[in-house]
Amino acid sequence: MRTILRLLTLAVAPLSLAAFMQAPQTEAGFTSLFNGKDFTGWKLANEASFKIENGAILANGTAGHAYYDGPFLNHTFKDFELRVDALTRQGSNGGIYILTEFQEKGFPLKGFEVQVNNSHADRVKTGSLYHVLDTGAPLAKDDEWFTETIIVKGMNIRVLVNNQEAINWTQPAGWSGSWAAQTRQEFADRKIGAPGTIALQAHDPKSFVLYRNLRIRSLD
Repeated sequence: MRTILRLLTLAVAPLSLAAFMQAPQTEAGFTSLFNGKDFTGWKLANEASFKIENGAILANGTAGHAYYDGPFLNHTFKDFELRVDALTRQGSNGGIYILTEFQEKGFPLKGFEVQVNNSHADRVKTGSLYHVLDTGAPLAKDDEWFTETIIVKGMNIRVLVNNQEAINWTQPAGWSGSWAAQTRQEFADRKIGAPGTIALQAHDPKSFVLYRNLRIRSLD
């Protein structure tokens, strides 16, 4: 009897562990934005570049973005703390956009990109507020899950990687945040202004980035 129970325990344990690993992990006060199963509450620009893999969103393919479009605070955030667990493969590039809005194609022109890049050729590494305040020192490693925490409060944005501060930027008075992007006719709006949603980036076909446990809390 004892042998049978032991065999049953061994058979069930891997399944239980897998279920635990795939379940969204939400700290007290935070709301999960991703159910770990499908894209409910999300709107995809370039659907072919996103899929669900083992409870995470895999971004791989030509440039595209997955925008949160769900009911929490009507997907409109101003002062908040966002936590995202991410994993990169060797040479991969990705990003997390904040204060942005849905765009059918191209890189979002509104809001900021928080970089996800540990070993890609781009010198701007994980934790950077892309081309606003960049860091070239990787604070995470490929093939290991890490947590990127983004805190927006008033005119200040902080980014932490595994609880280590990567950047701390306060928008200066008179900051326009506007410069040419993608084409001469398009101008990025990189400034703290109107509230917006968040988006996950698929950068290119050679990049494999996984995102999971997306959770947020309002700081209003």
